[in-house]
Amino acid sequence: MAWHVAIKLSKLKPGKKKMRTVAKKMVLIGQVDDRYFATEALCRHMRWPLAYGAKVENDCIRCPLHQTTHKIDTGELVEWSPFPLFPPYGKLVGKMSKQKDLKIYETRVIDGNVEIKID
Repeated sequence: MAWHVAIKLSKLKPGKKKMRTVAKKMVLIGQVDDRYFATEALCRHMRWPLAYGAKVENDCIRCPLHQTTHKIDTGELVEWSPFPLFPPYGKLVGKMSKQKDLKIYETRVIDGNVEIKID
C-alpha cells in the first residue's frame, strides 16, 4: 500500500467534494468539518458519480440518484436504493444488483496536500 497526493488543501472547501483519478482509481475526496474523507467515486448501486449531487450528512454519504447510503468512515451499506428517482428502472436494478459496501480510503494531510492510501 502506498500514499498518493490526491488534492491540494487549497482546492478543497468544507462541505465540497471533488472527483479525481489517483493511482489509476477514480476517487471522491471531501471535507466534513475539520476532517477529510476519500471514497470510490461511483455509487455501488448504479455507478453514478457521487461528485454530482451526493449529500454527506450524519456521517453518511447518500447518492442523489436512488438514495443509496453508506457510512463515510467505513463504507458500510446503510440503505440500498430506497427511493428510485425513475421508479421502474431503479427498483429493477436495485433488485438485480448485489448490495455492496462503498470502498473507503484512508486519508492524511501532509505539506498542504490531502493524501490517500491505495493498495
